[in-house]
Amino acid sequence: MDRNEDQILADELAGLASMGGGSGRLVRFVAMLMKKNVHEMDLVIPLPFDDAVERVSRVLNQAGRAVETRQAAPGRDGETIRVVASGGAGGMNPVVVTALVSKGGENSSKVRLRAAAKEGLIKQRAGEKAATRIAALLHKAR
Repeated sequence: MDRNEDQILADELAGLASMGGGSGRLVRFVAMLMKKNVHEMDLVIPLPFDDAVERVSRVLNQAGRAVETRQAAPGRDGETIRVVASGGAGGMNPVVVTALVSKGGENSSKVRLRAAAKEGLIKQRAGEKAATRIAALLHKAR
C-alpha cells in the first residue's frame, strides 16, 4: 500500500492521540487539514550505488521506523527509502523522511532527501530540522 505523506502523518498523529485517550478519528481529520513543513535537499555521497543505498537505509532506520522501500526502476537506477522519525518538542511530532537514492558518477550516488511534518499553531519546523539532522548523519557515517 502506497500512502502519501499526508496520510502517513495523519495516521501517526491519530495513533498518538489514541494512546493518550483522545479521538484518533478526529485528530486524523484535523491533521489532513493542517499545513506541512517540508524541507528538501540534494546530497552527493561518494559511494557506488549499492553501498550508498545500504548507508542511507542504515542511517534512516536508525533515525526512525521504516514505512516503505521500493525500487524506482526495473534496472535499479534508483531506490526510495521512507521512515517515520520523531521531531518537534519532546519528539512528539512525527516526521516522514523520504530518501531517493540514484546513481551518480562511477563512484558516487545522488540522494534527494525530503522531510515533512505537520505544523500546528506553534511553528516547530520539524521537517526542516529533521532533514538537516539526517543529512548531517549521512555525511558523518562515512
